[in-house]
Amino acid sequence: MKTSYENGRDLLERLHGGHLGERMVNELNDVCPDFVDMTLEWALDGIMNRPGMDLKTRELLLIASCVTLGGTAAPQLHAHIDAALTMGAGKEEIVETILQMLFYAGGVNVSNAFRVAKEVFKQRNI
Repeated sequence: MKTSYENGRDLLERLHGGHLGERMVNELNDVCPDFVDMTLEWALDGIMNRPGMDLKTRELLLIASCVTLGGTAAPQLHAHIDAALTMGAGKEEIVETILQMLFYAGGVNVSNAFRVAKEVFKQRNI
């Protein structure tokens, strides 16, 4: 039976396989390995691996959350847009998720999120 760490590592590979999200987690290993362990065990295995909601929906929710946080979450927004695409979300779903945040996150955050999305879409040739 796999540990929570191993399950989290597997999900990280599935969502971000070698892309920005995985690099963001791994690059903190030399700064705070406990944070990496918590991310893998709690966030990925403990929350993202829960039954009841598919990974695409979870990624769209994370995109919305990153939009509301604004520029402080730009790297995470990039990673979650990429992961949402990997999980089967389409460009229109991502655009609508970002646009939905207009009245909650503000025009500046939405505008900046669209810029991040545009960059990811270009990288993915979408």
